[in-house]
Amino acid sequence: MKIGIYGGNVRRGAPLTSVIDEIVDLEGRGFHSYWFPQVATFDALTIIALAGEKTSSIELGTAVVPSYPRHPSTVAQQAATANVLTGGRLVLGVGPSHRPGIENSLGLKYDRPALHMREYVSIIKSLADEGRVDFQGDMYQVRTGFMVPDAQPFPVVISALAPLMLKAAGEVADGTVTWMVGQKTVETNTSPRIRKAAADAGRGEPRIIVGLPVCVHDDKEEATARAVQIFQGYSQTFNYRRQLDAEGLDQAGEIAVVGNEQEVTDQLKAYFSAGATEVIASVYPAGASGRESFQRTNDLLASLL
Repeated sequence: MKIGIYGGNVRRGAPLTSVIDEIVDLEGRGFHSYWFPQVATFDALTIIALAGEKTSSIELGTAVVPSYPRHPSTVAQQAATANVLTGGRLVLGVGPSHRPGIENSLGLKYDRPALHMREYVSIIKSLADEGRVDFQGDMYQVRTGFMVPDAQPFPVVISALAPLMLKAAGEVADGTVTWMVGQKTVETNTSPRIRKAAADAGRGEPRIIVGLPVCVHDDKEEATARAVQIFQGYSQTFNYRRQLDAEGLDQAGEIAVVGNEQEVTDQLKAYFSAGATEVIASVYPAGASGRESFQRTNDLLASLL
C-alpha cells in the first residue's frame, strides 16, 4: 500500500524547520509521500524546495495550492523550481478552493470553477512539460515561457469533487487528491469517473490520492468524537457537505478512519479496493493520552508500507 502523511503542522514553540525534520524522519521510516496544505501559515512550495535538499526518496506534494489567487504561469515556474530542488519528487496539487475564501476573504471572483481548473491545469502542464505555452481559452490567454535550469516534468493533480472536475482530473490532469471523501464515494463516483475520463482521452492510469483523518485508538466513539470536534468546519462548506451527504454522514469527522490496529488496517485496505492508488493520512490524537494514540497510528501506518 502506498501511504503518505498529510501534515505541515508546526507545534507551538517549535521552529518552522521542525517540519523538515519531521519529513526526514518519515522518509527514514519508509513513508511514500508527505503533503502540505496551502493555508494561512507558510508557503508550501517554498518548504518543499527546502525539504528536497534534506531528503532523497519521499515524494513531496501540495494538497492543494488555491488557483484563483495565483496565475498558472507563476505557479508553474515556482513548482518547476521546487521540483528541481527535490530531484523530481514534486506532485503539484491545485484546486479552486471554496467560494467564501476566494470571494469574501480575497475579493476575487469564484467564476466557473470547472472550466477555470481545466484551463489552469492545461497551462501548467504545458509549461511543466515544455517550458512554454500558447494557450487561448475562454478564461486565460497565455503566451509565455521560462527556463528553469534542469527543469523536468512533474505530475499535477486537482482537488476534484463534482463531475466536471472529476472529468478534468482524468482528461487534462494526472488525477486527483481528495479530502473528506468517503469510501463509497471513491468507489462509485471518484474512481470510475476519473478512470473513464483518462481512458477516453488516451491518457495513462490516473492517480487517486485519498486524504483522510486517521487515529488508532481502542475507543472508536471517543476517537470519532474527537474528529468531529477537530474537523467540524468542513461540515459547513458546500462542496464537502455534498460529499458527506452522499456518504450519509452528518459531521465531517465521522469520515475518519478509527479503531484498533486491525480495524484501521481493514478500513484502509477497503479504500484501496475502492480505487485509491494512495492514502495520505492526517494523523490526529484522541483519548487521555493523545501522544500514545498518535504514536500508535504512525507505527501502524509505517508497518503497512
